[in-house]
Amino acid sequence: MTCLFVQIRCRPGTAYKVADEIALREIHSELYSVSGEYDLLMKLYVPDGEDIGKFINDKVLNIDGIERTYTTQTYKAF
Repeated sequence: MTCLFVQIRCRPGTAYKVADEIALREIHSELYSVSGEYDLLMKLYVPDGEDIGKFINDKVLNIDGIERTYTTQTYKAF
């Protein structure tokens, strides 16, 4: 499994709706409301061999209210 962190910027007033939709899809390991440039921080695991870009596109970016995302792929835990 590949661990990803996805920062999500939502349109004003939609962060809770976006978070609810992410929760319904059960694709995340952890989901946080955060301050700063982005509104939500999601930790998730993508199965080995799966196309990460397609996974994010198909499972995350089609959620209404998401304005922008920033994905960080991890390689090794210390």
